[in-house]
Amino acid sequence: MTTRVIIVDDQAMVRAGFAALLASRSDIDVVGEAPDGAQGVELSRRTHPDLVLMDVRMPVMDGLEAARRLLSPPPGVTHRPRVLMLTTFDVDDYVYEALRAGASGFLLKDAPPADLIAAVRVVASGDALLAPSVTRRLIADFAKQRPTARSKPALRLKGLTERETEVLTLIARGRSNTEIAQTLVLAEQTVKTHVSRVLTKLDLRDRAQAVVFAYESGLVAPGE
Repeated sequence: MTTRVIIVDDQAMVRAGFAALLASRSDIDVVGEAPDGAQGVELSRRTHPDLVLMDVRMPVMDGLEAARRLLSPPPGVTHRPRVLMLTTFDVDDYVYEALRAGASGFLLKDAPPADLIAAVRVVASGDALLAPSVTRRLIADFAKQRPTARSKPALRLKGLTERETEVLTLIARGRSNTEIAQTLVLAEQTVKTHVSRVLTKLDLRDRAQAVVFAYESGLVAPGE
């Protein structure tokens, strides 16, 4: 199965480089490029990609607003691609907000080529890309800097079983399904079932949103 990708970045050389790299893989098809968020949204609505590689900082419309429009489309628009944010900085306010909006993770622009290809495949498969140390630090930093009213998220936690709460806690700490299975002495398929139930009960799209929720609900404290 081929993953259809569009690249949204204001630097032509970056777009060309990413496009050439991804197009060289038989399972990835680059179906378009755009120089800003507004054109990226329009291009996505026309081409219906599986995944949008979205730069954070762009003129006309930045990546955050474009991600919001793609992930919360207006009535009548049913297509919602997965969005992978691209950033030059390892800690960026925009990226945190994009995760809250439903983006499936982010990748540093200077990451090795193999990491970009792997990231596209991971996100396209339906998982979230949580660059372990960087993403956890980013979310923890902004959760600490922006105290939120936690009553509503905390109330939603009550709908989880004790085991599901344990699984969510480990997700927030950046553990993979394999690591969670080892920690809780469970079969990996059982962990996948628990993860799916957690996402469904909390109405979360993927693991990236689960990490954000865990911090904002107070289940996991920054710095833990």
